[in-house]
Amino acid sequence: MKSAKTISSAMQTLTFSRRATVVGGLQIGVGVLLAGRMAYISVAENERYKLLSESNRVNLTLVPPRRGWLIDRNGKPIANNKTDFRVDIIPDRLRDKKKTVATLAELLALDAEDLERINRELEQASSFQPVQVATGLDWEAYAAVSVRLPDLPGVSPRQGFSRNYPSGPAIGHLVGYVGTASAEEYKEKPDPILITPGYKIGKDGLEKIFEDRLQGKPGAKRVEVTARGKIVRELRTRADVPGKAMQLTLDIDLQEYAARRLGTQSGSVVVMDCESGDILTMTSMPSFDPNSFSDGIGVTEYGMLREDDHVPLLDKSLKSLFPPGSTVKPMVALAFLEAGLSPDESVNCNGGLQVGNRRFRCWKRGGHGRVDMAKGIYQSCDVYFYHFAQKIGINPIALMANRLGLGQKYPIPVPSQFYGTVPDPAWLRKKYDREWQAYDTVNTTIGQGYMLVNPTQLAVMSARIATGKNVIPRLIMDQKKPVMETLNIDPEHLLYVHEAMSDVVNGPGTAGRARLPLENVKMAGKTGTAQVVNLDYGRGGNDVAWKYRDHGLFVCFAPYDNPRYAAAVVIEHGGGSGAAYPVARDVLTFLYDREKAMDVLTGLEKSWGGTIQERMDTKMAAYRSKKQLEKAIAEGTAPPPPAASDAAETGGGD
Repeated sequence: MKSAKTISSAMQTLTFSRRATVVGGLQIGVGVLLAGRMAYISVAENERYKLLSESNRVNLTLVPPRRGWLIDRNGKPIANNKTDFRVDIIPDRLRDKKKTVATLAELLALDAEDLERINRELEQASSFQPVQVATGLDWEAYAAVSVRLPDLPGVSPRQGFSRNYPSGPAIGHLVGYVGTASAEEYKEKPDPILITPGYKIGKDGLEKIFEDRLQGKPGAKRVEVTARGKIVRELRTRADVPGKAMQLTLDIDLQEYAARRLGTQSGSVVVMDCESGDILTMTSMPSFDPNSFSDGIGVTEYGMLREDDHVPLLDKSLKSLFPPGSTVKPMVALAFLEAGLSPDESVNCNGGLQVGNRRFRCWKRGGHGRVDMAKGIYQSCDVYFYHFAQKIGINPIALMANRLGLGQKYPIPVPSQFYGTVPDPAWLRKKYDREWQAYDTVNTTIGQGYMLVNPTQLAVMSARIATGKNVIPRLIMDQKKPVMETLNIDPEHLLYVHEAMSDVVNGPGTAGRARLPLENVKMAGKTGTAQVVNLDYGRGGNDVAWKYRDHGLFVCFAPYDNPRYAAAVVIEHGGGSGAAYPVARDVLTFLYDREKAMDVLTGLEKSWGGTIQERMDTKMAAYRSKKQLEKAIAEGTAPPPPAASDAAETGGGD
């Protein structure tokens, strides 16, 4: 048996000392490393950590600039800015999306539609892209969110400015609206201001066209904050530089009046200054409220606009094309005169004219009897133009139409414009690969067939007939009066046509009710009815579906003996020209006597159910109720219809 090893006290002391040396060495090594690291951080990286510390203590935020105003020719605001309290969410700073949205819904009394929009936009937005919760808040709501910021990471309440359109729907199509930059727009131009809450860019209309001029330069704000983000004090602020104002040629009062005067109709009114080409109004109704789009339009409101058969999202002044109907007859008469036709030559109208194997009817079934050029214009006799157009040919007519502005694109700052068609044999051959026929000439000469124009072109045509000059429409105000070239039309020819157009309104013509209720101011004009379907059917009354009714058109200028204003009115599916010329009469009256024109409008609006905004609110309420009922039916929660016996008991009437 082996004996146990004996360990002396000296050996124990030696072992302990060796272990202590190793541990001590390790401790010293760690200490040296820590000291070295501390020295490196405090000396070598002093500046870096100082900046990080400062960034935790101080926040630097961009301040969205105020957009430049759009003003009318008299300095009145068309688009301006209003003080705004708003709340946004920054998605990548959210911790509990569901809880945050629920808290905001309670604090700001958000409805179901707002919540649906917010949740949808949070799903679709990039992490950096702000999502608008609410705008236009009062101080109490804004403060309620601000004091709870430590518990609402990702929520950004701001005080700033938002875009405001005082005239609302009256200016929607032309001016457009602003909105938050999309992810695609940010990728195309990765500027930090684009993802700053409250910053919006032009999305449509003049707001988009002149974005670079209107947007301004952002400011900046430095604030001291606590670790939880609460603002302690404001350190320094660099003010924003507002965008530059732009003055338009519009008369905003006239624009509002024209929009209101169109009432429940779908159509356009364009008025120009013959001396400068200034567009005084370019109205398209029904329209949308640009304030709604700029604030973040709701699903229900957008659905109502999208489903409306009157297409309120479409600018009818520049993007709707219509057959011009008989409004082109003064233009055709000028082509006849220039081609050598005597104005005294006449034809007998018995209600129609045989062309080939087809009889083309005149609008007056009984006929007009013996018709010369003047009577052909003021009585709008189709047979006169059928007969002589075949003798003169289509080419002189097409050339005159182009000279007077039809089929042309104008140098005005709009996102797009449709310039229609002035057909001729070359166009037809290229488009449809067939030769021009006599019936094509007959159709074109009364503004039907392939001929298409927009309302702005009709106003330009009217201005050029009124002056004999190459009037170019313009939208941007310029105090320098343009030099207009002559169209080289014989003054005697113009005078003859002017007299005939005056007789349309002031003599034995087709628009006696268009006569201005003013002393010493006479208007010259021309009516037009553009067929949509069968001539008789399209002129039917309210028993004919709206989309099948004829369009009503009217072109004019005043005063007829010294033209200053030219105008065009188009009423889509208005049932004939009788829907258009009363609008033109009242709009031109407004230019001379506002009180008299407003008296007429006030009475009309009572019969229509109120102002534009009042009618839109009523329509919106009805649409919302309809959608709620449809949803309830789909979900099976709709109340059952009343029983037959109940219905009988509650019925009334004698």
